[in-house]
Formats: sequence, C-alpha cells, structure tokens
Amino acid sequence: MAKQEQLGEVRFVTVAEVAAIMRVSKMTVYRLVHAGDLPAVRVGRSFRVPEQAVHDYLQTSFVETA
Repeated sequence: MAKQEQLGEVRFVTVAEVAAIMRVSKMTVYRLVHAGDLPAVRVGRSFRVPEQAVHDYLQTSFVETA
C-alpha cells in the first residue's frame, strides 16, 4: 500500500518538457532515456519522466567551475 501512496505523489513530465527544463533538444532527452541515464516510463508510444528524476540528474551532473 505504501508503494501506491508514493506513486500518487510522483509528477511525470513529457520529453518536450524535460528538454525545456534542461534547455536541450528532445533528441538529447531520448538519448539519456535510452542510455539509462534518465529513468522513464513508456506510455503508449511516448515516454514520461518523473520530474524529480530530472532535478536529480541535473543536480548530480552539475559541475562547479571555480
């Protein structure tokens, strides 16, 4: 039951929305999904990405320049 409650809190975004958030092309997002770098769920012929996964990816990929 706890799994269902957590799943209800997940907000999914489209590939186009991920591309806009990350300011990259949709093809780049598809490459990240297919490479397994960005988790996604297939819905019909399209993908949905958990919004938190996008933020986590950006946080871990952020390279601080000094």
